[in-house]
Amino acid sequence: MNSKLKTKNSKLSRSPVAIEREKWLRFYRQMLKIRLFEEQVNQLYLGAKMPGLAHLYIGEEAIAVGVCEALRGDDYITSTHRGHGHCLAKGAAVERMFAELLGKAPGYCRGKGGSMHIADQETGNLGANAIVAGSAGIATGAAMSAKMRGSNQIAVCFFGEGALGQGLLYEVMNMASLWKLPTLFVCENNQYNEYTHYQETTAGDLKARPEAFGIETVSIDGQDVGVVYTTALRLVGQIRQGKGPAFLICDTYRFHGHHVGDINRTYYRSKHEEEEWKSKRDPLVLLVARLKAQKLANDKALAKIEEELRREIEAGVEFALNAPYPDAAEVDQHVYA
Repeated sequence: MNSKLKTKNSKLSRSPVAIEREKWLRFYRQMLKIRLFEEQVNQLYLGAKMPGLAHLYIGEEAIAVGVCEALRGDDYITSTHRGHGHCLAKGAAVERMFAELLGKAPGYCRGKGGSMHIADQETGNLGANAIVAGSAGIATGAAMSAKMRGSNQIAVCFFGEGALGQGLLYEVMNMASLWKLPTLFVCENNQYNEYTHYQETTAGDLKARPEAFGIETVSIDGQDVGVVYTTALRLVGQIRQGKGPAFLICDTYRFHGHHVGDINRTYYRSKHEEEEWKSKRDPLVLLVARLKAQKLANDKALAKIEEELRREIEAGVEFALNAPYPDAAEVDQHVYA
């Protein structure tokens, strides 16, 4: 019996319970990988081993994982400056991610993009962008390309709620709606535009903005990976059927500051607020509780996954620290496409 037939028969023989368990453990593995990766990024920065800044995704892991698990491998994503989680959820390798952050040649952009400009064509990741709403046009353009080619791919654009103050987003939402482009706009509302609560900078109801363009808009709890996944799966299915774009608002919270050097965040948000989110709305804690309640995993199984991931993260860091920097002669290469 050939290997493909064996695999097919193996899938057919698994019970629905086994398939469900595998799915939820995959969610856990992916979310924990992002959490451990970001914790290590913070340590590299504090140890003066990483140039520039980084914007940590800790606290928001359920969104990247829930959405990307609803996609096909050849679907596109574009990311924002808090984008490590999106890259990893779409299939990026830990060692190459660390190499890029440390400015090393084996990184995804040969160490020239850094934390906020990681792209990987092979996984459909068209790139993170340090400009607020900067990747909205890229995602919509990719969606237009997919529609013209008849590839049945979709493009997902991740951005923070601060992007709702950028004109580019409204221009591309208008185009996407008019031409029924296969685009999913994902707004990660972590409550703060850098150092200001979004309610002080954004007037009116957030949902009303995309709805004004005739785009189906859904607002959900971004800390519940199950809710994110099922909602994204439904919207992605509609988009793939040619029903036009959709807009997903995920309420979430960044557990760290705006960036790794933001140590004075208590000036613009209270410790009580932070502790409320961390103690009651941590997406990983909520997921673990669900896994145990539904008897999908026990402490031993979860500890084994964590141990495997910690080894993967450690190996990735070691790889990046020992990797070479790009040759200085390359300074004027890859500047333009």
